[in-house]
Parts: sequence; structure tokens; C-alpha cells
Amino acid sequence: MSLKKIKTFVAATLALASLSSATLVLSAGQAAAQDFPNKAIKFVVPFPPGSGTDTSARYFGKKLMDLTGQPVVVENRPGANGFIAVRAVLGAPADGYTVFIGSNSTLAVNAALFKKLPYDPQTDFAPLSMMMRAPTLVVVPVGSPYKTLPELITAARTQPGKLNYAAGSAGYQLMAESLNDSAGLDIRNVPFKGASEALTAVVSGTVDMAFADITAAYELVKGGKLRALAVASDRRSPALPAVPSMVEAGVPDFTAYVWVGAMVSAKTPKAETDKLASLLAQIERLPETKEFYERLGAETMNGGADEMRKFQASEIALWKRIAIKAKVEQE
Repeated sequence: MSLKKIKTFVAATLALASLSSATLVLSAGQAAAQDFPNKAIKFVVPFPPGSGTDTSARYFGKKLMDLTGQPVVVENRPGANGFIAVRAVLGAPADGYTVFIGSNSTLAVNAALFKKLPYDPQTDFAPLSMMMRAPTLVVVPVGSPYKTLPELITAARTQPGKLNYAAGSAGYQLMAESLNDSAGLDIRNVPFKGASEALTAVVSGTVDMAFADITAAYELVKGGKLRALAVASDRRSPALPAVPSMVEAGVPDFTAYVWVGAMVSAKTPKAETDKLASLLAQIERLPETKEFYERLGAETMNGGADEMRKFQASEIALWKRIAIKAKVEQE
């Protein structure tokens, strides 16, 4: 055999071997994705139990367990503006078995409040699915002297710096600061580790008011443990029809929603990311999911990874504008 033929034969053999290796890798990846998940999945929540984010994590976790037959463990890692939970997710193996159940605070608002975050909410995470959106309520203790939002606003104007608000996350802080800016008030921030702790402070009368996710505050309002002065929307909520909208309460053009979505580390293989996204989308489309959120005054947010990525970018831009308008200094 001539030298030229030998070189041609060797090149062809190497090409075939390379193709075979690539095919084996692809087949192995497809097999792994088909087998996924085959063990327990962890949902990491950056807030304590009782928050709207936690409620969503537990609902989706139960449905995901029903779909896959695998356990789903909800792990609450509150504190440090969500940084503790973020570190737990990004520090875990990027294999699809650790899912971050984040909110507007950790996935958007933090980008507006901090000069330098220890994570990038867009590039460090791969979006899976949007879960829900809910309007917030302005709540006060049941024993509060303020029966309406105009009464609270009047008191805050006549006594600058005397009243305070509980904020369970960066998102709630910006909502309250936006109200300060809109109504010309000076209500002071009292930070807490999560919405449930903030609501406990309002129930006990430790603080004067708070913005609260309707899904977290609903039972407390219905049970007479909190007084809702307004729903931060342009219309009343069917879940609490007696509570006036912000427009009716004299604060037009003011809306404040919270939202929840699921993400994994951006280093997670695409096959596992796509499989998780598909499973969560199935849950999102269930009629009982829509009914579950409607009972709490919230709504489902249909949309896959691409829609969530675009939505997240628009939310970051929105909260940055709000932070600048409300003159909130970056930390």
C-alpha cells in the first residue's frame, strides 16, 4: 500500500472513531436525560416557610413528585437578601437536582439595590419556568388606629420619620420606598429575613405597616389577624373583594406585584434543564394549579425558559427605574 493510501486510511479511521465517540457521548446524554430524575430533587427557597415563594415551592414540589415518583424536598435558606440560598444552589452539583425557587427580590430587585451582587441573576442561572404572580396588600395590625390608607398617609405626612414598615425582602423594601416617593412620605424601613417574619411583626404590632404578598397574607386577613388597607393594583382582588384598590384609596398609577419562578445553575446540562422545564410546564398548565392560585388571589404565569428570560430582563430594568425614582441608595 502506498504512503498516500496509508495516510488516507488512517485519516478515515480516525474520523470514524471520532464520530463513534461523539455518537456514544450523545447517546449517553440522551439516556441520562430520559432517566432523569431518578433520585430526590431539592427546591431551595430563599425565605422562611409561610411566604408566597415557599407556598409555590411546596405546591409545585408535590405535583412534581406526583409526575416523577421521586421525592422533592423543600429547603428554606432565608437571610442575607437571598444570598445564602443562592450560594447553596450555585455551590451544589449542577446536575438538575438542585432547583432555585426565586422571586422578584432575588431574581430582579437585588440587581437594582446592590452595587455589586455576589451573583448575577441572569448569567449564573438558567430559567425553567415562571410560576405565579400576585398583587401585594398594604397591611397594618388589627389594632392600628388607621382604618384606611388615606388615614395612614395623612399620619405619615404629619409625623415624618415616626412610622415604620416591615420589609421581608428587597422587593418589599422597594415597594414601600416607591410609596414614600409617590405620596411624599418618610416611613422608615425595618428589615426582616422573609415575608412571614415581617407579617408576624405586623400582627404583633411591632411595626406600623407592611407590603405583603396576598398569597402569604390572605389567611391572616380573612382570619382577622391583619387589616388590609389596599391592594396594590388598579382593581380589587376577587379573593378579597372588600379591600379597595390603590386607585380607590387615593394613590393612582401605583401597582406592586410579586412573582415566583424556578431556575437552576447555568452550568446544568441542557438535557436536564429542558426536562425540568417540561415537567414544570405540565404542572403550570394543570387546571388545579390555576384554581389553587386563584383561591389565594394570585394568577399563574404561563411561559417557558425563553419567556422567563425576557420577563426577568424587563423586571430588572423596571426595578432599577423605580430605585432611581425613589432615590434609594445602592448598598
